[in-house]
Amino acid sequence: MFDKNTYIRRRNELKKLINDGIVILFGNNESPMNYSANAYYPHRQDSTFIYYFGQHREGLAGVIDIDNNRETLVGDDIDVVDIVWYGSVDSVSDLAAQVGVENTLPMKGLSSIVQDALKNKRKIHFLPPYRHDTMIQIMDLLGIHPNQQKESASLELIKAVVKMRSTKEPQEIEAIERACEVGYKMHTKAMRLVRPGVTEKFVGGQVDGMANSYSSKVSFATIFSQHGEIMHGNPSMTLLEAGRLALCDAGCELDDYCSDNTRTMPVNGKFDQRQREIYSIVEACHDYALDVAKPGVKWYDVHMNVCRLMTDKLKELGLMKGDTEEAVQAGAHAMFLPHGLGHMMGLDVHDMEALDQKYVGFDDEVQPSEQFGTNCLRMGRRLQENFVMTDEPGIYFIPALIDDWKASGHCKDFINFDLLETYKDFGGIRIEDDILITNDGCRFLGKNRIPYHPDDVEKYMAENKEY
Repeated sequence: MFDKNTYIRRRNELKKLINDGIVILFGNNESPMNYSANAYYPHRQDSTFIYYFGQHREGLAGVIDIDNNRETLVGDDIDVVDIVWYGSVDSVSDLAAQVGVENTLPMKGLSSIVQDALKNKRKIHFLPPYRHDTMIQIMDLLGIHPNQQKESASLELIKAVVKMRSTKEPQEIEAIERACEVGYKMHTKAMRLVRPGVTEKFVGGQVDGMANSYSSKVSFATIFSQHGEIMHGNPSMTLLEAGRLALCDAGCELDDYCSDNTRTMPVNGKFDQRQREIYSIVEACHDYALDVAKPGVKWYDVHMNVCRLMTDKLKELGLMKGDTEEAVQAGAHAMFLPHGLGHMMGLDVHDMEALDQKYVGFDDEVQPSEQFGTNCLRMGRRLQENFVMTDEPGIYFIPALIDDWKASGHCKDFINFDLLETYKDFGGIRIEDDILITNDGCRFLGKNRIPYHPDDVEKYMAENKEY
């Protein structure tokens, strides 16, 4: 939690951005894993609630009455039975005081606030819910069916939250830097452990253990697999094999803020020629983004230029052919890069994605694409100073996608399917780092750099092997 003046300032700024009405920000409840007393741990508070109200306890809501300049923290105090099991916690009034809120109400009081607002035909602003218990709560309060709640959510509030949360404050950047330091420990742990004969599950579990030991938790389910061509390849009990590549995409959450990095490493510690050729293309695309990202540049343009660079280099290997611009316009590059170059990051690892990406990563100038591959670009609008982005190009050889496009003849003028057939056993390569947009460019986040240049990866693995 930051100083209470941070939350007071943020709520005051939100009031200026919203013209009138009341804003209701719902915190999260515990989420049962398989019965109510066995909840997923640790509890994760709603990110926007954290941003404006700072508290992590479950079962809270924050109300900002803009017309009357009145703020209320809503929630029930725990009873002695809860104390027996969970220990004493601060009262709701204590929690409110810690973040500069003067008024509190038990949860049943939220209905009175809403009914009074409805009676007086006042605007009620809420964000699109993503948890079903919140959807039920909104339906009980406002009579809006869950199927209509996304459309009924306040666009005015969405845009105000995106405007405020997109640009990171110095204390937020410091928190992300700390998370990146744990990310360094996680990924170098994987590099030290990878070798033929250990399971994906073992390495992935050790990576998770670093996050659990040095931070609150992982920022998303760790991806660790020899099948790097599977975007969300969770660790399995499969043994690592010499000659294969292992892809590790992992991050932590520390002081509410996230890290997110990806590294790809040779299981036996040495890239073979074919692996190094593909890796060097991904490396060049990764470094190109670092060279050009700065305020005022459209991230969509950076992504598309990466696609052009990748196409040019794949043509040199004979995997692609034809005119580069025509190939990219046709979406042929998506055979190898079926996702976007990067996303915003902060309190959420995909920051604010629950608010709808068309408002978070896009705007009136830059709209999302419907083309396969490019439709997975989560951010396209112009960069601003103190945006935090991920830079994560990749090249993947997905057997099912190869078969599908080959059978249909899709992009046959730009892809050498005969040569591509010989890469079906390759897997995938991704390099991902977290970057801060500065006043004249960008920089890495985190004081320690996870090795990513191929010679550095091999050297680190050779000198730091754990058995």
